Amino acid sequence: MRNTQLLKNTIAQIFANGKGILAMDESTPTIDKRFSANGIPQTLEMRHAYRELIATTPGLNESIGGAILYDETIRQKTSNGDLITTVLKNAGIIPGIKVDMGAKALAGFPDEKITEGLDGLRERLADYKTLGTLFAKWRAVITIGDGIPTKACIDANAHALARYAALCQEAGLVPIVEPEVLIDGNHSIQRCYDVTEQALKALFDQLYYFRVDLQGIILKPNMVLAGKDSGEKNSIDDIAKATVNCFLSSVPAAVPAIAFLSGGQSPQQASQHLNAINKEYKERLPWIVAFSFARAIQQPCLEAWKGQDANVEKAQHLLYHRAKLSAAARRGDYKSAMEDHG
Repeated sequence: MRNTQLLKNTIAQIFANGKGILAMDESTPTIDKRFSANGIPQTLEMRHAYRELIATTPGLNESIGGAILYDETIRQKTSNGDLITTVLKNAGIIPGIKVDMGAKALAGFPDEKITEGLDGLRERLADYKTLGTLFAKWRAVITIGDGIPTKACIDANAHALARYAALCQEAGLVPIVEPEVLIDGNHSIQRCYDVTEQALKALFDQLYYFRVDLQGIILKPNMVLAGKDSGEKNSIDDIAKATVNCFLSSVPAAVPAIAFLSGGQSPQQASQHLNAINKEYKERLPWIVAFSFARAIQQPCLEAWKGQDANVEKAQHLLYHRAKLSAAARRGDYKSAMEDHG
């Protein structure tokens, strides 16, 4: 029997005082790719050192209320012998966990993906709960291209997200539901709007069918953006307006919080767009509109660290600064001049 009040309390705590979520749950292939691009050895030791650097950043809790971890990280300890989850909790940051097994090829549908990981999920969630996590994340991937996404792909991913969410709530964990329409491609902002709306409506149909309590979820979606290869130039205000209109048309008011992913935007773009949504439209929005950024908070930090102990303090300062800018954007207080104080 799910405890709705527990779920609501967890969500309220994550987003209290203008905070958001730091995604530090990159899979091993993803983080190794980012390490490679910065000349960092792709080893377990380096991944551990980097995630310890993040978790022990002084003052991170001023802007971050929740952190999504990868399975590799959840049982790891810092060099002081403390569990990384304990370090986060002691700072007032709620630990969460990525529980999907990744996006795999959808049989019979070229260039489309289905996220796997439902088998054994109930048992994994119970295990993660004992390790101190209070929320989980599952990411679905929707690609825009010639003749795609198909309805089959959208519906299959919405179905999986809903089953995952129901299992999370049964276990007393808040599900982050992430239907990401990718920025890859040459599509227009209007095409992204249409596909995002279709994906969200399919998702909420399935959440309803599977009796998921909408008051106990966090939605982690993409913003409405033209494809990165489209050459289309949209203003910050155009993007904010399209995103707000799309979500007002497809996300029920019962959802307590939307935490946008950065999805290939630069850190500055992600902050600018989130800021415009909150600054211009907050009075019209029934939900908290926050962030669940990975690269848009981590990128400057990773580039400065380069795997060197001597760079840890500088890297942590950049992580702290980027998190502060994301929180400012959540409040609608971000200004580009703040970028210079990192």
